[in-house]
Amino acid sequence: MSDSPTPEQSTPEQTQEVPAPGAKARQMLGMKGAASGETSIWKIRLQLMKPITWIPLIWGVVCGAASSGSYVWSLECLLQAAACMLLAGPLMTGYTQTLNDFYDRDLDAINEPYRPIPSGAISVPQVVVQVVVLLVAGVVLAYVLDLWAGNEVPTITFTAIGGAFVAYIYSAPPLKLKKNGWLGNYALGASYIALPWWTGHAMFGEMNLTIAVLTLIYSFAGLGIAVVNDFKSVQGDTQLGLKSLPVMFGVGTAAWLSALMIDTFQAGIAGYLIYARENFYAVLLVLLIVPQIAFQDMYFLRDPLKNDVKYQASAQPFLVLGMLVTGLALGHAGI
Repeated sequence: MSDSPTPEQSTPEQTQEVPAPGAKARQMLGMKGAASGETSIWKIRLQLMKPITWIPLIWGVVCGAASSGSYVWSLECLLQAAACMLLAGPLMTGYTQTLNDFYDRDLDAINEPYRPIPSGAISVPQVVVQVVVLLVAGVVLAYVLDLWAGNEVPTITFTAIGGAFVAYIYSAPPLKLKKNGWLGNYALGASYIALPWWTGHAMFGEMNLTIAVLTLIYSFAGLGIAVVNDFKSVQGDTQLGLKSLPVMFGVGTAAWLSALMIDTFQAGIAGYLIYARENFYAVLLVLLIVPQIAFQDMYFLRDPLKNDVKYQASAQPFLVLGMLVTGLALGHAGI
């Protein structure tokens, strides 16, 4: 995209007066291609929390509940599941996204200047208060969930605290894991797959080493998905010295690495299901991997910069359905 504005967009004032269709909704959800100009402080706070990013975490809780093998359709279980989703989504993911925006305000000024902090819609002290409130509320709710589940070891609380720490070192210096394409994207993948999965499993069952290891392996597929998100930030990452995979290896090679990570580790999980004699679920998982490969060839590998959003919209539903299939298989096998 050219850096020079078109005649219709020659001034910021003109851009704000005629925002693109749906730009306000995209801003509210935390999506690419949004618009600034919101004045309600509560809507601005919601923008920081990026509700669109809650969905994978909420789904991870569902997969964890399935893998426990102990979820039943009762009012109490529904309330417990809803509370876990509140923890994983609005609270802990909201905390993570707000914290990330705080430490990424210079990067966002380049890549996404319409975001609340670089646009000046909210002050830095207000952002800090939001980070603290979401973190405290998340840890308190996690402890309540452990009590509700009767966990002798407060697994959900430890998961929430561990996730909060990973979110901090992902975004904040001096470690700032997101500077490293491998470590940062794996931290992101594990946060979106393993951590909510552990929460759902610990709520309805007993966490064990096998579930922990399998979900951490599955998180390498999440690493591949996280790389897809890096393509929209290549320009800013390059300027600020962030070593994302597209910056380190180039756009074409990074796209292939992303696709291989997504496909290989899902196939590995399918292989484990065969080992566990859950052949039916293994076949279902393989059948869900095939369309992902097809969409990678159709969209992503041909032009990742242009088709990243289209690819995610087409392929990710199959990936998340595969996660649920895996959870059901593990629950059925009593693992």
